[in-house]
Amino acid sequence: MKRIGILTGGGDAPGLNAVIRAAVKTAINMYDCEVFGIRNGYDGFLELDGIVPLGMEEVRGILPRGGTILGAANRGNPYARKVMRDGVEITIDVSEEIVKGIKKLKLEALIVLGGDGTLHIAHELALKGVPIIGVPKTIDNDIGGTEITFGFDTALNIATEAIDRLHTTAESHHRAMVLELMGRDAGFIALQAGICGGADVILIPEIPFKFESIMAKIRERAEKGRKFSILAVSEGAKSQDGVQVFSREGDDIYVPRLGGIGQVVGEYIEKQGFESRVTVLGHLQRGGTPTAFDRSLATRFGAAAVRLAARSGFDRMVALQSGRVTDISLVDATAIPKRVKLEDDSVITARNVGISFGDE
Repeated sequence: MKRIGILTGGGDAPGLNAVIRAAVKTAINMYDCEVFGIRNGYDGFLELDGIVPLGMEEVRGILPRGGTILGAANRGNPYARKVMRDGVEITIDVSEEIVKGIKKLKLEALIVLGGDGTLHIAHELALKGVPIIGVPKTIDNDIGGTEITFGFDTALNIATEAIDRLHTTAESHHRAMVLELMGRDAGFIALQAGICGGADVILIPEIPFKFESIMAKIRERAEKGRKFSILAVSEGAKSQDGVQVFSREGDDIYVPRLGGIGQVVGEYIEKQGFESRVTVLGHLQRGGTPTAFDRSLATRFGAAAVRLAARSGFDRMVALQSGRVTDISLVDATAIPKRVKLEDDSVITARNVGISFGDE
C-alpha cells in the first residue's frame, strides 16, 4: 500500500480533523504511504484543485480543531449532481468520473468519513470496484453497527451546557424554556442532554407526544411551587396526531430540513397561560473544539481505517463495539439506522426520575 486518499462528506462534526491526522500519521509511520486529501467530499475528484497531498506538516496542530481541513459537501452525491446546462438546472450521474479520478490518482484505498448518506454512496462506489473504507461520523449517533459515532459526545456536552444555562433564566422569570436540538430522526442528543441537564420534558422522534401530556407536567410542577420548566425537544419530534415540522421542503437531491417543532410547542404552552421562550441551538452543536472522548475515538477510528485498508478490508466500516474498535460491512452499517428504543435503559431511567416524554 503506497497511495491512499481520504475525504470528509456530509455535514461537519467535531473530530473530523482528528481522524485525518491519525490516518495520515499511521499511513506514514507504519506503511511509508503517501496520503492525498480530497477536498469537499466526492466533489474534489471533479475540481481542478480538489486533490492535496497530506503529510506530517499538513496535519500538525489540527487535533483540537473543529470542522475539517478538507471541507465537506453534504449535497455532494455523485449519483445525483446538479449542474446547469443551457441555463437549465439538471441532475446527472458523475459516479464514473469519480471512479476514473480514483484510478488516475492510483489510489489503493479511499477512506471516507461520513454519515449514512455518505456511507451509502461509499458502498455504491465499492460495487464499482473502488477500494473504500468507511468511518462513521455524525453528531446524531444514528449509524448502525457502532455503539457511538465521534462528534456525538461534543454535541451532547454543548446541549447539556445550554440546558444548564437556561435553568437560571427559567427559574428567575418563571418560564417554560424550550430548547430545540438536532438529531433528525434519532433522539439521542435530546434524550441524553435532557437527562444530564435535568429537563422536565424530553420530546424525541421515537416517542410521539400529546400536547396535553406536556401541559400536565408543567401544571404539576406549578402546583408544587416550581414555576418553571425545561423542555429538551429533538428537531424530529412530532405529536401523536401530527407530523414532523420542516423549515425547508426536500427534492430529488436535497433532504427536507427539519426545524420549527420547538416554536410549535412553545406557542402551545403560551396559549395555555404559561409564559415560554424557545431557543434553537442549531449548528452550535456541530462546531468548535471536540471533547477528549471524541478526539480519542476519532484518533482510534483513523488509525484503524488505515490498518483495515492495509489488509484490503474494503467495503467495510470501522466501528466501536463493546468498547473495542472493530469493523463491519458497509451493507450492515447502513441497512438499519440506529434509533432510541422504548426499552433502552436511558428511557427507563428518565421515566424513573420523573421526566415526561409527553406520551402519558
